This record gives sequence, structure tokens and C-alpha cells, in this order.
Amino acid sequence: MFFKQVKHWFVARANAARWRPIHDWAEARNGQFRMARDGQGFLIEQPKALPGSLRIEWGRSQRAYIEGHELRMRCELRLHSDLQLLILCRQLMEKLEASVFEAYTDTLKTRVDTDTPEEMRWLVMFPKFSQISSKLVRQRFGALGVNKELTAAWLEGELSTLLAQASLDLLPEGQPFVLMTMRGNVYLRTAMAEPSLSKIQALVKVLELACKEAQAVNARLSDRGAWPTTTSVAWQSSRPEEDQAPA
Repeated sequence: MFFKQVKHWFVARANAARWRPIHDWAEARNGQFRMARDGQGFLIEQPKALPGSLRIEWGRSQRAYIEGHELRMRCELRLHSDLQLLILCRQLMEKLEASVFEAYTDTLKTRVDTDTPEEMRWLVMFPKFSQISSKLVRQRFGALGVNKELTAAWLEGELSTLLAQASLDLLPEGQPFVLMTMRGNVYLRTAMAEPSLSKIQALVKVLELACKEAQAVNARLSDRGAWPTTTSVAWQSSRPEEDQAPA
């Protein structure tokens, strides 16, 4: 036990030095940087961020479709609760579609309904938007949502342009990537073996633009709930005070 604690201390100390640029960047944005208790991950919280409270985590993947480590982000916007839209890399979409189809034809359908995250179940629930104007975006990403009109309004514009640019280097072909609006928030999740400040900064820009476009779509909606909703948890993460310690 003693040697394990010593090992964790050395790992945390080494990672704190490696991640210092990320720590400094977070603080410059009035964010709070915290390392995971085992020193092998971190959390950044920025309550007063614009357009909404921002949470950034890097650590072990919480999704089976991402191996190793991932970067995940959440921006709280208080959007209409039924605004459910999804963009994901095409290879991941095809992989998840095959998995979901197999699961839904299995006798364990009830378990699939309760255990499968939204980004997988939406593949069989919502219509796909296939008329993406950018050929590059159409080749590299899939999009779907509660209806095609809302999906198009979210994607077709500045967000499409930024995704096309990101596909050239930031999001190489085959890298798992998910961008979605749900429960009033916008979420981003992608594989990231090692945390990189430049990549985190670039992905924050993607998230911020996705938030801006989602707010524009949200402004068109009425107060009535017009679309079906799902109930599983999309953001599975322990509370910071339970599994995080200040850096």
C-alpha cells in the first residue's frame, strides 16, 4: 500500500509538470484545474465561461467505443430539453450502428434500452441528415437528430466549415468523435491518448461554435415539447469532490 501511494505521488508530480501549460491556460481563462486523485487525469471547471459554464475532463474513457483515454467537454446552455442533435465521425457511426442493430435484435433488448448511451440509441431512433452540402464533411461525419430540419440548421453553416477544417488535422479519419446537444447542454467527446494544449484549445473552439449554432437553433423553438426524449445518462462522471484533488 505504501509503495502504491509513493508511485501515485511520483506519477502525479510528473504529470503536474507535464500538464503545467494546460493548468496555466485554464487559470488564464478563470478556470479551476484539478488533477485526479491517482494523478492520471484532470478536470477543468470554468463556471463563468461564455456561452455557458464549461467542464473539460481528460482521463480514462467512459465509453466502450473509445479505447484508452479521452477528452470530454460539456457546456451548459439551458437549451430546450427536446433539442437532441448528434454529429459523429462516420467510421464510428457505422461501427455503432452495427453494434446497436445486433443488440436490438438480441433477446436482451430491455437491457440495451437502459444501458446503451443516447449517442448509440439515437442511431435507430432519429432520422439521419444525409444532404450535407460539404462533400468533405459528408464523407467524414454523420449527422442526425430529432428532425432533419433542426439537424441541418445546426450543422449547415459555420460549424460545417470548422468541421471540414478540423478533419484535415485535428480530427484525423477514424478518430472517435461525438458532438451532441441534449438536456439543454452541448457535449463533445473524442479519443486523446495524451493531453495536448493545442488540441484542447482547438476542440474548445469547435465546442464554442457548436454552442453558438445550437443557441441559434434553440431560438426558433416554441416552449412546447415537440419531440421524443430518452432517459439514460449521457455524462457519466463522478463529482469532483469525490474523485478529484486540487493540483
